[in-house]
Amino acid sequence: MPTDNASEVLAAWETSSQYWNKHQALIEQMYTPLSLAIIEEARIGPKQAVLDVGGGSGEPSLTIAPVVGNSGSVTYTDPTAGMVRAAQEEAVRRGLTNIQFHQCPVEQLPFADASFDAVVARLSAMFFPDVLAGIRETLRVVKPHGVVSFLVWADKDVNPFFTVVSEILDRFVQPEVLDEDAPAAFRFSRSGKLAKLLQEAGATSVTERVFAFSIEAPITVEQFWQLRTEMSDTFRNKLARLVPDQVAAIKYTVQKKVGKYFKTGGMVFPGQVLLVSGQKPKGDGEESHSGPQASFS
Repeated sequence: MPTDNASEVLAAWETSSQYWNKHQALIEQMYTPLSLAIIEEARIGPKQAVLDVGGGSGEPSLTIAPVVGNSGSVTYTDPTAGMVRAAQEEAVRRGLTNIQFHQCPVEQLPFADASFDAVVARLSAMFFPDVLAGIRETLRVVKPHGVVSFLVWADKDVNPFFTVVSEILDRFVQPEVLDEDAPAAFRFSRSGKLAKLLQEAGATSVTERVFAFSIEAPITVEQFWQLRTEMSDTFRNKLARLVPDQVAAIKYTVQKKVGKYFKTGGMVFPGQVLLVSGQKPKGDGEESHSGPQASFS
């Protein structure tokens, strides 16, 4: 499922990397439940070799590193140079020595076959230029019986942290009509869509489950506005096309609408993701003990 605007998406992430670096600590706090969820889903433990695909500003690699310990290893990859620099700097700051960093796309992983015990992709599969090719690469580099696990956003309706700003901004700037397979945050929000691709790529024992969590951070409504409008390349570009009075009106409307998610001590938004996982098939000559593959509608 290749897309035509891969270079544009990569350029947008390169521009955004400075803001993800700026808000790195806050983003990590907000999405800690997701890092822990994918670690559990992929059954990651001590001494394992784990590959993190599309690791962004450092997660979940930074959280996985202490789990696998010094006798294990984490290999972080991301196609964006700015993200790789930010993640590497944070690892150095924390004194983590069991993470290796590589700038590369998921479709061209520079690793030998069967190199890893598990492969994870937290909130990155939605932006793969060619998802099927990317999944096949993750299966190539994971060991037989090893798990590949993808975490993607569920439906927009259950993720107001993202939709509040976009819905109000769309009143002022005509929204783009995106192909449903174009790289975007909610590309795989429909149940079964990503799971079917895992099966098509050759994964066995494919599963999908919903994970509900809270997006929490000790920030104000004003800080929320800054965070959301800086992190999103789409928001930055749209706001740049408006006059100051329009931006002020959007900001006021957003802050009024999200007020219910801010209590004493900070922000609490409900959120939902899908955890979609599969296993690498057994090698030739090995007896398979897995049950029938799951069916997705």
